[in-house]
Amino acid sequence: MQTHWLSRTALLIGEESLQRLSTSKVAVFGIGGVGGYTVEALARSGVGSLDLYDNDTFCETNLNRQLHATHATLGAYKVDAAKARVLEINPLANVQAFRTFYLPENAHEVDLTQYDCVVDAIDTISGKIELARRCYESSVPFIACMAAGNKLDAAALQVADIYATSVCPLAKVMRRELRQRGVDSCKVVYSLEAPLTPAQSQESTHRRALPGSTAFVPAVAGLIIAGEVVKDLISYKIS
Repeated sequence: MQTHWLSRTALLIGEESLQRLSTSKVAVFGIGGVGGYTVEALARSGVGSLDLYDNDTFCETNLNRQLHATHATLGAYKVDAAKARVLEINPLANVQAFRTFYLPENAHEVDLTQYDCVVDAIDTISGKIELARRCYESSVPFIACMAAGNKLDAAALQVADIYATSVCPLAKVMRRELRQRGVDSCKVVYSLEAPLTPAQSQESTHRRALPGSTAFVPAVAGLIIAGEVVKDLISYKIS
């Protein structure tokens, strides 16, 4: 076997699967605490084409958990920082950075059928529902992250169909909304840990309640998602 930068990966999945990954195209929506680690692992697994969607920029409160957040990137667009890092890992990768906040209003602008897999790591419920619905109706492989905020137990993360989830309040909303839209299945990563109640924050926010976060739970969720994507792309089944 020829030695190359992915030779250790090839020892596990083989050169044919590596070739399949190199010709695969994956979209990641949301390049934050979860999505940043998903992009990282996909790049280091040799996925050849990555389209990154996020309209947010880094702020100081991202430093505690987001892979691409450093003092050097504060104020930078997340997709731009992620693209630069991917190309530092694999200069031959095809990476497109879209400064897009995905919502039902602009969902028609993205052709999801071009992708071999779509990852949802956004935190807007309407966007998550629309992305899941469109992928389902177009038969595009899809995986979504449920709530990773207000969690401390990374070992409580699970992979399941949305209709087999429990505990997670976001998953409950998603189950109801997707059922109403005729979506029969949807792969998700979710936590069996009951959400913790964060202390009151003085930060101004457009959200009803600002969630607490850690360095490890979103990261593990993102890595689990990347693992599921890679296994699906190479048709790997655990015996």
